[in-house]
Amino acid sequence: MALFAAARQGRKDDAELGKGVWRRAHDRFRRGLDRFHQMLEGVEDEDHYNALVPLANGLAGLLPQVRAVCVAAQRRAPSAGLDIPASEGAYLNEVHRELSRAGNALATAAEAVALVRLNAGPLAAVERRAQTVHRHVAEAARLLGR
Repeated sequence: MALFAAARQGRKDDAELGKGVWRRAHDRFRRGLDRFHQMLEGVEDEDHYNALVPLANGLAGLLPQVRAVCVAAQRRAPSAGLDIPASEGAYLNEVHRELSRAGNALATAAEAVALVRLNAGPLAAVERRAQTVHRHVAEAARLLGR
């Protein structure tokens, strides 16, 4: 049953996101989010865990926005390959760059959680990186909306 649901979701993703740069940007963000949550599951200190859960929820709340940006970009400028489609003033390059930066920031946020998990890093580092993810997603949406 789960295999059928995954196949159906894959077809929906293909239809909405294509198979090019917008799909890869979305999938990278989703993988970063999964990694963040995997790292969170291993945090044993209850105070640290309770401080990280709202950050995790806030980042998870960005996934629909990232998907919406990627779906809108795919509708505007379909991508089936590795190249970012041409756009007036190259604004789609900037949209893609912000989505890539959001994915990178999310990956570094997951790394920061791993350090907190090992008592080798501060919670403030995770908070800073989470704020950076929010900024990049908001900027991608702003750029696409102009």
